[in-house]
Amino acid sequence: MELFCSQDPTSKIIPLPNHHTRTHIFTRINTRVTGPGGRRRGSRRSGGLVRAEVAAATALVEQTGGKMVVELVGAFNELTERTKKVQSSSSSNILFKSLKLSLPIFHTLPLAPDGRSSLSKALSLALLLADLQMDAEVIAAGILREVLEVGAVSIFQVRDRISAGTAHLLHESLRVKNISSKVEDLDDESAVALRKFCLTYYDIRAVILDLALKLDTMRHLDYLPRYQQQMISLEVMKIHAPLAHAVGTNFLSLELEDLSFRYLFPYSYLYLDTWLQSHETGSKPLIDIYREHLLESLKTDSLLAEMVDDVSVKGRHKSRYSTMKKLLRDGRKPEEVNDVLGLRVILKPRSGVDMSDVGARACYRTREIIQSLWKEMPDRTKDYIAKPKANGYRSLHMTVDVSECCRTRPLMEIQIRTTEMDKLAVGGTASHSLYKGGLTDPEEARRLKAIMMAAAEFAELRLKDFPFTNHKGIEIDHRNRVFCLLDKNGDGQISIEELMEVMEELGAPGEDACEMMQLLDSNSDGSLSSDEFDLFQKQVELMRNLQDKDDEYKIKLNEKLQMADYSGLIQVYS
Repeated sequence: MELFCSQDPTSKIIPLPNHHTRTHIFTRINTRVTGPGGRRRGSRRSGGLVRAEVAAATALVEQTGGKMVVELVGAFNELTERTKKVQSSSSSNILFKSLKLSLPIFHTLPLAPDGRSSLSKALSLALLLADLQMDAEVIAAGILREVLEVGAVSIFQVRDRISAGTAHLLHESLRVKNISSKVEDLDDESAVALRKFCLTYYDIRAVILDLALKLDTMRHLDYLPRYQQQMISLEVMKIHAPLAHAVGTNFLSLELEDLSFRYLFPYSYLYLDTWLQSHETGSKPLIDIYREHLLESLKTDSLLAEMVDDVSVKGRHKSRYSTMKKLLRDGRKPEEVNDVLGLRVILKPRSGVDMSDVGARACYRTREIIQSLWKEMPDRTKDYIAKPKANGYRSLHMTVDVSECCRTRPLMEIQIRTTEMDKLAVGGTASHSLYKGGLTDPEEARRLKAIMMAAAEFAELRLKDFPFTNHKGIEIDHRNRVFCLLDKNGDGQISIEELMEVMEELGAPGEDACEMMQLLDSNSDGSLSSDEFDLFQKQVELMRNLQDKDDEYKIKLNEKLQMADYSGLIQVYS
């Protein structure tokens, strides 16, 4: 596509690079020309002036400096939106400096073997760590991991320019990376020993970083020949998936197990996945339908409302791998597995003299409400409230048949507990998770759990100085953090010198700052106010959202087109 500025005597043909740029330009013009509600203002502005803005916006996206700043702002905002652990000024600085250091290096690196750019790969890992609510040092280490491995920066440079903690995590993660090379044969006994070794001698945050990197790798294995897919998957199944469970990152362990299962036993995976998919109806997952239905019924019950202040319902699907293990171990048919679907009801009893008694009565009332919604399977009900387990675990378990008159559904397990019971359950499952990670001694498991928790709390405390504030001491939201980080003298404006400085740090020519300032400085005072910069951030967010949509549609299209290849490997599909 080309644009011809006919009314300008110096007009020339300006190429518009892609639809993201076009949308960005339109947003810029629309914001300037229209007022609230879409009413046009300044309609007498000449078409030549509008076209000049189009040319300037195009130049910003095409120039090196403008593109770098867009990537810096977009990546920082997305990461801070998705984690609660980057709230202090020191945490934000660590994350911001790691992005500034790595972005220019990423642009010099070739595509990864799986076809992704180095920047895309690093941000995928960083966002995964942010979703796990890891602290800024772990996320920064995830961003810098690849630039360190290719030799673009050293551990000492990371220590001097980012933080000593980030450098330590990178060093530890490289040690964890080669853990499987410590044994010649990866049998069950050596796998257990390796997992115990990791839990004992490595920084737990470095272990989680390596697990997140392994999951990112597993999500993009299709480019490898099948024998390599199976070798990697076997290692993940024996070492990394149980290790992820042991450190309490169940989200990682479940997906690692399912992906390994898919590559190791593609036909079994396809059989089970097809059966599970056959029960879904429409675009909304069954578990979400049942969760919302139950939550509404609980919140509208007057008797329960008298006993509790709050009700929450969580839902989960049993993983493909766990379902297959149960089928093989017990010799069941798929329809006989009673916890393929699962809900957990957590009740917060009203404050009073005997909260324990009120909580127990609320649990039993919840059971009565569930019985009115679905058919209970009495032989599968377990009352751990009346008869707690030896370790103090208390909860009410029941299994219900959610089949409809014309369609059968998998059985659904429902757990009912109070907030206090849930806290105890989480603490009690720590030993169980470590046991699955390879520790059979309960005392040893508890000791290691205490060490893991202490290490995580110490790291969080060390980075928790003060909430992020501006120069007037007013607490600000995540969107204004980038502005404050660029406004180094704290005068409430980003000057051309400050903009040139960040451009040069990103490896772009400082002259690009003048062009960017001209585009964003709407009142032409030679600096950027927080409002002007916020408008720019909104445009960046729109561009990133469009790119995400494009990626989503591309994945869906590929899923429609992909089929099982001749080797028997089953591609991922919806």
